[in-house]
Amino acid sequence: MEGFAIVLYYSNMRSSAPGPAIRVYNLFGESGDLPDVVHCETIASRSVLHDWTLAVHRHARLHQVLLIERGGGEATLDGRVVPLRPMQIVNVPVGHVHGFRFVPDTQGWVLTIAAEILDEALLAAEGLRGALSQSAVVRGTPQIRATMKQIFAEHAARDFGRAHVLRALSSAMIGLVARALTGESGGNGTAESGLFRRFEALLEQHHLERWSVADYAGALSITPTHLNRITRAATGDTASHLILNRLIREARRNLVYTNLPVSTIAYALGFDDPAYFSRVYAAATGVSPRAFRAQLHDRRAPLTFV
Repeated sequence: MEGFAIVLYYSNMRSSAPGPAIRVYNLFGESGDLPDVVHCETIASRSVLHDWTLAVHRHARLHQVLLIERGGGEATLDGRVVPLRPMQIVNVPVGHVHGFRFVPDTQGWVLTIAAEILDEALLAAEGLRGALSQSAVVRGTPQIRATMKQIFAEHAARDFGRAHVLRALSSAMIGLVARALTGESGGNGTAESGLFRRFEALLEQHHLERWSVADYAGALSITPTHLNRITRAATGDTASHLILNRLIREARRNLVYTNLPVSTIAYALGFDDPAYFSRVYAAATGVSPRAFRAQLHDRRAPLTFV
């Protein structure tokens, strides 16, 4: 894969419509496609060309992580002005408006990761997407600095397996950044997180009753839109998807640990039509309930859990 453009960066810069007040760039000031797994550059390499000031802009398909080594300045993140100091990291999610004013001769690194790479690396159940979805400046760690230097060294080289190693290192980096972000924000201490925990508790109590998103939202005294916002922040997934996933987990448990017929399991899960249950299960897991159960009794076939 090394010789091919496996990730393409897109931009709105070529549109013939009048330019927006906040420019949409690939990287600041650039409109051409940038094919690579990630993009690496020092803070100085681009900032010095613009008198150390990068006007507010956003990236439609790129996530950026900056690490300040020496110097500093200030970052504008979705309208907030935040001071920058050595050994701080800046998390800039896809689509967030940001700009920088650096002290001359500031040193540091900028790692740019395509949204496609994030989609491959982030699993909804792990909760990293929610942590990474907020623009913020937090304290870096020696481990983050070491990983950043590894990424830059690998990016500059052209060794065998480069793309694979860059994807692995970038995945490690976003995990470390998410850890730093949740560490400084106090983890799950927000009111929104409290609502999500209440939703999870309600889901355990009522998933067999086939409650809808509106039912759960009503029990929480919020709107369905607000509930979806909370679940996306916590897991990167919609409330309806989480409800379905909980039901599918219950179906799998019955298929694995009981000898109940598929039709009986369907009725127990609140489905009036076993055929419809089978279609829902197959759409969610890629295999029908009967085929899944058959895998349990055939050691030659891999067991499919989704």
